[in-house]
Amino acid sequence: MRTAELARVLQAELRGDPDLELTGVAGIEEAEPSQLTFVANPKYAAIAKTTRAGAILVTPDFPDVPATTLRLRNPYLAFAQALEIFYQPPVWPAGVHPTAVIHSTASIGKHAHIGAYVVVGEHVVIGDDAVILPHVVIYPGVHIGDRFFAHAHAVVREACRLGDDVVLQNGAVVGSDGFGFAKDEAGRWHKIPQSGPAVLGDRIEVQTNSCIDRASVGATRIGSGVKIDNLVQVGHGSSVDQNTLLCAQVGLAGSTHVGKNVILAGQVGVAGHCKIGDGSVAIAQAGLHGDIPPGSMLAGSPAFEHKQWLRASALFSRLPELLKQLQRRNKSEE
Repeated sequence: MRTAELARVLQAELRGDPDLELTGVAGIEEAEPSQLTFVANPKYAAIAKTTRAGAILVTPDFPDVPATTLRLRNPYLAFAQALEIFYQPPVWPAGVHPTAVIHSTASIGKHAHIGAYVVVGEHVVIGDDAVILPHVVIYPGVHIGDRFFAHAHAVVREACRLGDDVVLQNGAVVGSDGFGFAKDEAGRWHKIPQSGPAVLGDRIEVQTNSCIDRASVGATRIGSGVKIDNLVQVGHGSSVDQNTLLCAQVGLAGSTHVGKNVILAGQVGVAGHCKIGDGSVAIAQAGLHGDIPPGSMLAGSPAFEHKQWLRASALFSRLPELLKQLQRRNKSEE
């Protein structure tokens, strides 16, 4: 694709060669003269002067560099859009593999691709343009919207409800039993039935080996636009509101309520029965307990206000020296 055409598609300002032919995309340090790259992080600005890339996506105020530039407000988003242009994913033609087992009461919309050994249970409803790859299991009573995409070994448990444009990566489980047990007088644990479904909105992606537990009563709810990374645990009866990110190995204990536009970075743990306010951000490995006000920035375990955590962490390595100074001062005052 010529740079002039790509600039038109991305609605970018072009500076440089309009006739340069681009054949793909790459990172700024690996890109070849026929490839497109981007700069969204200021620490890579210097590399833009020496990169071999033919063209670079940059912000409007980025300084001129030898390479052709395409200038727009969000280079990272534009790079994702360019990837969609240059990367050609596998094509999944409509049809049902002969080894798939689909119950006679199930309803599947138009143009579906159903792979080998897929199992679809009783009274399942799936919308149009679904792609369901090998060994996916859809339990009875599930309702799923249009353009569902389930990679191999994903599972949707009984009575769960999923909206449009939901993607389940390999091994994702929606509606697994919540971890609910009650102890009797003899000290034995008795399982609490997990009767409530998991309910997912639209445009949700659940990545590899993540689990969204069903609820003991009520429902576990994931709002539209939420993205869930690998190895995430959403406990029973929890809710996650719109456009929130749960990064790798995040764990939400039962009945956690996470607001809109929240980012929980890798390995953040949240105690149960607490609320995380809209727009909050928790740094990797933070431990959250109690209700968190909207717009908070949190770090540490247990977590506390991010700026305070930065000041405290700067002192950690100096604690032995500070202790000695305090001891000397105390002796001098005796």
